Amino acid sequence: MKLNLTKPLIVFDLETTGLDLVKDRIIQISYIKVFPDGTEQRENLFVNPERPIPVEVMQLTGITNEQVQDQPTFKQLSSRLAQQFTGCDFAGFNSNHFDVPMLAEEFLRAGVDFDFSKCRLIDAQTIFHKMERRNLAAAYKFYCGRKMEDDFTAHKADEDTEATYRVLMAELDMYAPGKQEEADRQLNNDMDELARFSKTNDNVDFAGRIVWKDMTDAQGNVMTDKDGKPRKYEVFNFGKYKGWGVADVLHRDPGYYSWMLSSDFTYDTKQVLTRIRLREFNNR
Repeated sequence: MKLNLTKPLIVFDLETTGLDLVKDRIIQISYIKVFPDGTEQRENLFVNPERPIPVEVMQLTGITNEQVQDQPTFKQLSSRLAQQFTGCDFAGFNSNHFDVPMLAEEFLRAGVDFDFSKCRLIDAQTIFHKMERRNLAAAYKFYCGRKMEDDFTAHKADEDTEATYRVLMAELDMYAPGKQEEADRQLNNDMDELARFSKTNDNVDFAGRIVWKDMTDAQGNVMTDKDGKPRKYEVFNFGKYKGWGVADVLHRDPGYYSWMLSSDFTYDTKQVLTRIRLREFNNR
């Protein structure tokens, strides 16, 4: 199946030193850039994380410290990658929960403000879990009709990327209108629809420290905009101000902003908080 694209789609996968967005780093990034005309551009990059790779990660991925020590750092790659990715949508497997937040954090650490809010983020795992609820290997067997271990080596970013790309195309073929009788099991080959379907939370920042909440009137009724959609505002999702509006806290306790900027939060969370603070300052 040829993807119905209005702009390029980056299908990608990361291998990292761990799962901590603040402390861990990328050691491999592989992507397929799919253009609207169907042409594809592939790249597989090893990255020097500038720190030792844990033994368990080396055992899992097969990537050693020696293999990455002479490779460029993410900062050295960041400008070229940002240029390659600008104007694109993104797709991956579990990408909305981990790969996109990690990639965003690495860009910010490198001083590159890559705005993912302008991208449609499509997660083949979310589509799969909502439809079948299994993992990548099971998805490959279910959608592609073959055992993943017969075609790929597990935990290799370039091979997982290829498998993800095949799964995504097979998902769209299986759930195309006319292939499924139930309306809730149909998906259109449309990046807007797939991005909405891939969304599983109301996070404002990738780490979920700030979330969207419906605005209500004095009677507790949800307020809507001119299109009939709920109006939302940002609230903190942790700590002593959990459930409080971010704008309210910034007005009541300005020191909380300084505390968050100096504490161990992700760069993305700090950037989102700063944008809200600047918006509130400009709206005075």
